[in-house]
Amino acid sequence: MSSYENYTHKSGNYDRTREPVGTEVIIGCLAHAPVPLDRTVILDAGCGTGSYSEALLGYVGRIEAVDLNPGMLEAAARKLAWAEGRISFHSSRIDELPFEEATLDGVMINQVLHHLPDDASEGFPAHRLAFREFARVLKPGGILTVSTCSQEQLRHGYWHYPLIPEAADALRNRYVPLDELFEILDDCGFAHRGSFAPVDATVQGESYFDPRGPLNQEWRDGDSVWSLVAGDRLDHALSRLRKLDERGELETYVARNDALRGHIGQATIVYASRR
Repeated sequence: MSSYENYTHKSGNYDRTREPVGTEVIIGCLAHAPVPLDRTVILDAGCGTGSYSEALLGYVGRIEAVDLNPGMLEAAARKLAWAEGRISFHSSRIDELPFEEATLDGVMINQVLHHLPDDASEGFPAHRLAFREFARVLKPGGILTVSTCSQEQLRHGYWHYPLIPEAADALRNRYVPLDELFEILDDCGFAHRGSFAPVDATVQGESYFDPRGPLNQEWRDGDSVWSLVAGDRLDHALSRLRKLDERGELETYVARNDALRGHIGQATIVYASRR
């Protein structure tokens, strides 16, 4: 369960602006699991509304979907009712999984780790607990994929973050820098095998390009950074957006702050295997 976002409240709007970014990369990584891809048993850790599971069901054997938020699990179960028998849903923490040792062929965790109640100054201990648990349930040679964001992506990959700089900084501090993530993976029994940034994809799909999107609660519900914005700062950010729009400068503002995204992307898929 997120340590700062109320997903029970926002689960109803979440799918309106979210896309499962990098699924083709994840599928390619899982193809290196110990068994053929169509026989793999995959854990979707922090499955949310099940968008990534939905994208992978046509390729893998079976999915165990885990989340601690009842609203997200209910949304996922409704969405994937057609796949009964090929996906199971579990209410569980990601660091206390309800599976035996060495029973899974792959684990994917997508834009979840920054929700952990963690401490960068102490080496991200909550992240380490989760990765050790993933190592426990994976078979030797099992595949782990982590969808995360690099520090550069968080600084330059989202045009609206300059509107809310304090919240953007707070969010960036929740993300493990990639070099530290690789060290944590190594400490927890994983071999880092590659990292990929799908630069042509945005986590909010076409909605991301709506310059007036942040004015709508539904749009903001698609990016948890807004839950880190204090009330007065939100009013300030939306007022600034309206003034830019009134002056005819909004599209230029978006283009300027989105200029690097096409080169660096918004998300990075880290690929590792259980040693």
